[in-house]
Amino acid sequence: MIEQINAVGRRKTAVARVYLRPGTGNFRINKRDFESYLNNSVLLMKVNRPFELLAINRSNYDILVNVRGGGTNGQAEAIRLGICRALEKLNPEFRPILKKEGLLTVDARQVERKKYGHKKARRSFQFSKR
Repeated sequence: MIEQINAVGRRKTAVARVYLRPGTGNFRINKRDFESYLNNSVLLMKVNRPFELLAINRSNYDILVNVRGGGTNGQAEAIRLGICRALEKLNPEFRPILKKEGLLTVDARQVERKKYGHKKARRSFQFSKR
């Protein structure tokens, strides 16, 4: 039987380290219960998506997550990617199912930095001819 599986998920500036081990369904994010940490139903759905897709009972595993950086949405998507990678290590037969759903694809988009002489990254100040 497995002892513990480690996986890393990244999204925007959020980095999530996921530890998956057999247990009683304890799901902790930064030492808090995951429902109190992700107090939005959409974010909870994102994190639970791999388990629904693979028809795995989450109560068979203890999941411990350390996540840093980014906002709540970026953190939720980083956690989801980490969980998918851990489940893939657990059983390689899960890979085609997760891949088809696009859950193993890394979304590497970052916020473009603001340039000097501009209002935002690309938006210029209003031009006045006179």
